[in-house]
This record gives sequence, C-alpha cells and structure tokens, in this order.
Amino acid sequence: MNETINTIISRRSIKAYTDELVSDYLLNEITTAATYSASGMNKQSAVMVVVKDRALRDKLSKLNASIMGIDKDPFYNAPIVIVVLADSNVRTYIEDGSLVMGNLMNAAHSVGVSSCWIHRAKETFETEVGKKLLKEWGLPESYKGIGNCILGYPVDKSDILPKPRKENYVIYK
Repeated sequence: MNETINTIISRRSIKAYTDELVSDYLLNEITTAATYSASGMNKQSAVMVVVKDRALRDKLSKLNASIMGIDKDPFYNAPIVIVVLADSNVRTYIEDGSLVMGNLMNAAHSVGVSSCWIHRAKETFETEVGKKLLKEWGLPESYKGIGNCILGYPVDKSDILPKPRKENYVIYK
C-alpha cells in the first residue's frame, strides 16, 4: 500500500498520553507539513500556536473543561497542544483551519507521534480569557478557534483497531 495512504488509514485518535515531550525537531517537521495544507485561494488564513509551556497548557485545559462542564483534563494529559486558529475575515477560514488540523494529525502519525483533535477552540477564544490570549499572541480578535491538536506519546502502545466504516460511505454514479 502507498505510504501516504497507509498513514491516513492507520492513524487513530489517542486519548491517554505519557508526560514525554515531543522533540522540537519533530514538532518542526509536523508543523512545517501543516503549513502546506490547502487553503481557499491560497490565503493561508490559519495559524498554529504551539503550546509547550505546562502552565499555559493547563490553563487552556481548564478553560476547555469549563466550557464542557467537567473537571477532568480534556487534553488527556498530552504534553503539547497546537491551537489552530484562522482569520474569519477570510471566507474559507473554517475549511482552511480544518485542513491544517488534518495535516497536523497525519504528519504526527507519520513520524510516530500520537494526536487527537480536541474541540471547543471556537468557544475558548470567544471568552475574555481567550481574547486576552489572542492579544498576547499578537493576533486580532478576527482569529477564531478551529481546533486543538494534542500531541504526545500514548500510554498504551498496542495497535488500536479501526472501527468498521459505514455502508454507502462512497457513492459512485
């Protein structure tokens, strides 16, 4: 099977991580791959904020959890969070940011790093705390949260079998 297709088919969302950090070298490879994501009219409306600082990561986790109404870590102890935001002044910002999220997860898997898309980035950056973070990061409020890509190494390294694909997923005419 083609290596790229195998990467896409074998990637899984991991929901239990060790504390082991992903190297800067691998983070650079993963994020560089994501910068080549397709975007509407090549506007490249998305940005990635790589959060390695544990205090900031925990702050984002608590904010995300409060939006969910829970008190556990929605980032599953993953040590790295890549926040994907996109400029809502660009008509295709949601699609652009979503493609970055997909490429982040596939690129991570291709280099042996586990990942999962964690939602509620939109709601996070609509809060006063989120707006303050945008300002600290030098981003205007027109940037909207698309997703949080958590990265790390799984607690359980055994292969996770894929769930069956639904019938009529692909329709040929």
